[in-house]
Amino acid sequence: MQNTYTAIVKKDGNWWIGWIAELPGVNCQERTKKELLETLKITLTEAIEFNRQDAINAAIKDFSEEVLAL
Repeated sequence: MQNTYTAIVKKDGNWWIGWIAELPGVNCQERTKKELLETLKITLTEAIEFNRQDAINAAIKDFSEEVLAL
């Protein structure tokens, strides 16, 4: 299953800035749009994994992981 996310991007002076609409806190800036999109992908992947680990750590023990398809 592949998830899709929406990158909101714009040029601001000499920089490209962008956010992931579905996940607050995932934002980046780069000199080119191509670099920005790649950095957003990396940052999004890291944020999802961090949130996943945080949720597992909060559960401590005796939990299951269930896949939800939207």
